[in-house]
Amino acid sequence: MDRLSGSEVKNLLRERKLVLILDLDHTLINSTRLHDISAAEMDLGIQSAASKNDPDRSLFTLQGMCMLTKLRPFVRKFLEEASNMFEMYIYTMGFKAYAIEIAKLLDPGNVYFDSKVISNSDCTQQHQKGLDVVPGADSLAVVLDDTEYVWQKHKENLILMERYHYFAASCRHSGQSLSELMQDERESDGALATILDVLKRIHTIFFDLGVGTALSSRDVRPVIKRMRQEVLQGCKLVFSRVFPSDCRPQHQIMWKMAEQLGAVCCSEVDPSVTHVVAVHAGTEKARWAVKHKKFLLHPRWIEACNYRWHRQPEEDFPVPGLKEDKGKEKVAEISLTPVCN
Repeated sequence: MDRLSGSEVKNLLRERKLVLILDLDHTLINSTRLHDISAAEMDLGIQSAASKNDPDRSLFTLQGMCMLTKLRPFVRKFLEEASNMFEMYIYTMGFKAYAIEIAKLLDPGNVYFDSKVISNSDCTQQHQKGLDVVPGADSLAVVLDDTEYVWQKHKENLILMERYHYFAASCRHSGQSLSELMQDERESDGALATILDVLKRIHTIFFDLGVGTALSSRDVRPVIKRMRQEVLQGCKLVFSRVFPSDCRPQHQIMWKMAEQLGAVCCSEVDPSVTHVVAVHAGTEKARWAVKHKKFLLHPRWIEACNYRWHRQPEEDFPVPGLKEDKGKEKVAEISLTPVCN
């Protein structure tokens, strides 16, 4: 493994670069085994599309592994622009041979990653990822991954990605896949384009707004935390029957997520509450929100804000049961990221 010595860290900072750790599956790509292709995908000719000799295609066959791989929209532009700001590593829990094959698809010219491909055989702890495989990177590393629990020791470095589910096998429990619907994320404002903007802001704050502090003593983790807290700053949330009644709401993921985004969460309504989060409009607190003209919205609004790093339009996340919003609750059922046909 490449190790970041003190001199290498200084060189990175001199070049105005941080470290970017990139997960593969559901973050930059989606893969499926050939025998898991659905009948609908077969009818749409997905295998033949992957075999076309088109330099701009995003669908590939990994013959030796009997798999199809779909690149996430905007990934090539993302890597090109991110490489100007970051030293980039691939870090996957998959096998080394698989990781190398995907690296070839993402970086056919071997410009971005070279030998910086980390796989499950490099992990020092089972079922966990850690920055100990890139020593010296703790204060410089930004991590993009769709799975939070594998980064138990480095959550402060993590930007959680919305999972990219293109193939049917990836979303068996959440309706039709993007491939079956003949849709995909939009390049212009999809997940990777959104996060690229976030990375640019992190880079700018780290290098340009820390005047008076030596580069070697700066830390990217407070930058990430501060930016995240700005997303829902000024919002005061009350949850209505979103959590099990026998659980402390303060310990629930959605409550913690809202607080990390800068919101104030409380258990009871009062005039200072701005939003009531509910899964049905018939609860007492939901009716209070309507009566007092407060925002009443579905918990998916918090998830969307978390993935998009901006406060999302509340009207896009109505609560089932409101007569005026009947039928609207199906907005973004498959993905919180905009899609196009």
